[in-house]
Amino acid sequence: MVLKAVCVLKGAGEATGTVYFEQESDSSPVKLTGEIKGLTPGEHGFHVHAFGDNTNGCISAGPHFNPFNKTHAGPKDADRHVGDLGNVTAGADNIAKINIIDSAISLTGQYAIIGRTMVIHEKADDLGRGGNEESLKTGNAGGRLACGVIGITQ
Repeated sequence: MVLKAVCVLKGAGEATGTVYFEQESDSSPVKLTGEIKGLTPGEHGFHVHAFGDNTNGCISAGPHFNPFNKTHAGPKDADRHVGDLGNVTAGADNIAKINIIDSAISLTGQYAIIGRTMVIHEKADDLGRGGNEESLKTGNAGGRLACGVIGITQ
């Protein structure tokens, strides 16, 4: 049975979007699709944050989802936060199309991302290679443009 989830991203500015998640089994990778509108052209950090709390806007979502206490890195790195999904790229039309397959996140089990927050950031994620302490926490991706809680769908 295919597991599905959805996240509707909203923020204080113009950035909005919808992200769809699909996982074929407990052990298979998760496929993310969708799009985010209202972004400046270029790369934007894209992460799963620890909490499904948006009571104080996106800041309430806490840090990146990191159950194994790793440093921040890119999605292809072995040592990374579970929530590190790298960057999405907005074109000249201010839209980022999402098409990601990731094996670290899951829609099931103890470390499921259901109920956590997806965040799109204002700047590019340096994937932990920025040479400073903040890079190893956030990738220097800057402010949180839009966010939403990941929920189960059919």
